[in-house]
Amino acid sequence: MISEKMAKSLNNQIKEELFSSYLYLSMAAYFTSQNWHGFANWMKKQSQEEYSHAMKIFDYLNEVDKKVNLEQLDKPKTDWDTPLDAFEDALKHELHITNKINELAKLADDENDFATANFLRWFVTEQVEEVASVKSIVEKMKYIGDQKNGLLFLDSELGKRQ
Repeated sequence: MISEKMAKSLNNQIKEELFSSYLYLSMAAYFTSQNWHGFANWMKKQSQEEYSHAMKIFDYLNEVDKKVNLEQLDKPKTDWDTPLDAFEDALKHELHITNKINELAKLADDENDFATANFLRWFVTEQVEEVASVKSIVEKMKYIGDQKNGLLFLDSELGKRQ
């Protein structure tokens, strides 16, 4: 079905997605410690979403009869100077993940692996949404600046994420 190189690359992407989940959980812990409960909620939901991305790839590898190989995760960063710093790191991370997904899509195309190319289309589209979502929050935070009322309002809004 799929090449060993593709299977190895997909296994690596599971690690990337699980690290994403771990990083956002770390951000949630940071925000909770700073009493930004809305931001913490948003990050917890993001962590859950990233975990679900890892599981999609996990399930796909099993469906194509390739072994899932889980690797050790790095320790995520645990502290930021401001909420904006954390969300800017989240944006940088989403851009990194987008690059990784694009590399996988290119590999699938190069190998004429139509099944995996089709599977990865969802991730390509998802990354457009992920980057846009975090970028929007970063831009709002930059606009708000040091205005505590604006940050409190945004914290409240992000706390409504289901």
